[in-house]
Amino acid sequence: MYTIKTMNAISPVGLAKLPAGMFEIDNDAAEPQGILVRSADMHEALLPESLLAIARAGAGTNNIPIDRCTEAGIVVFNTPGANANAVAELVIGALVGGSRNLPDAIQWAKGLKGSATLAKDVEKGKKQFVGPELRGKTLGVIGLGAIGSRVANAAVALGMEVLGYDPYISIDAAWSLSRSVQHCVALSDMLPRCDYLTVHVPYMPSTKHTVNAQTLAMCKDGVRVLNFARGELVDTAAILDGLSTGKVASYFCDFPAEELLGVHGVYCTPHLGASTPESETNCAVMAANELSDYLRNGNITHSVNLPDVQQPRLGGRRICMIHKNAPGVISAITGVLTAANLNIENMVNKSKKDVAYTMLDVTGNLDDGLAKQLAAIPEAIRVRIL
Repeated sequence: MYTIKTMNAISPVGLAKLPAGMFEIDNDAAEPQGILVRSADMHEALLPESLLAIARAGAGTNNIPIDRCTEAGIVVFNTPGANANAVAELVIGALVGGSRNLPDAIQWAKGLKGSATLAKDVEKGKKQFVGPELRGKTLGVIGLGAIGSRVANAAVALGMEVLGYDPYISIDAAWSLSRSVQHCVALSDMLPRCDYLTVHVPYMPSTKHTVNAQTLAMCKDGVRVLNFARGELVDTAAILDGLSTGKVASYFCDFPAEELLGVHGVYCTPHLGASTPESETNCAVMAANELSDYLRNGNITHSVNLPDVQQPRLGGRRICMIHKNAPGVISAITGVLTAANLNIENMVNKSKKDVAYTMLDVTGNLDDGLAKQLAAIPEAIRVRIL
């Protein structure tokens, strides 16, 4: 029986994916084997020796101490793509709303309450909110992953010319992308053509301020910028300068910051990207499935700190070992198994930076002391026998 602790409310549909006969939910457990978490900050949390895995119901894992988890042999999962449709729909809504000046128009119309000449005021005032249609305009999409590809395809359906830039596009994303999306090999090929620009890349040191003064300088005057990925991907100072000069017509952002609030042309939403019942359910279901498969079978899917490793169970016992990515470890493992007179039916080994994961299906008389022998290998971090 595996004990799972939840942090934040997790969708009951997701929790139902954990078989009751094999898992129990105990939020007061001092020594859980797994944790399901949404946005709770875990950086100061104790990580008990019993803890084998943490599954984040969402894409971002900045609330989890990844380095500490890796050192302790704790696999950290996230759920990429589970909220992709929710974010993509919000981006399309911002495209329409930003182009037609809907936020300002709605706010202005509220001020007409009680007017004795309402109809005349409406006809007179609506001219200040005239905005262009999307059809025939050009949208640049930076990042063509699960969300970016959906945005690109939806924009094509709206009659827009869509340009995409992603030097690291995956095969799955490429297959899902409309043939009408034009691939650009460099931002300099895309930016001068864009009426609208949206960014959908993960945040890391290399992507910080993807949209900055230099990239905006390559854009058309009056470009409309959207950021529903991460606040740090866009240089706020460059956006504010662009708004003041007319280089940027509007900036839609899902990450409010003090310097953005109250600025004309800036429209901040309170991190609503994944805030739909469907998205929360999808994330919880994916997180629960990842956690369950790892605890029961040792399979790793969508880990941020360990390599993805999956293989079907072939019978016998399964040995799962997290270890340092160093020469000689595999021979040390097989040496222990050979000495124990165990036959290796299947083996897979993959690495991710400084750590590696080896999974073996073995047959034979498996001694209870085998785990201790494997753990005694100097590079071993965590050993499990299923």
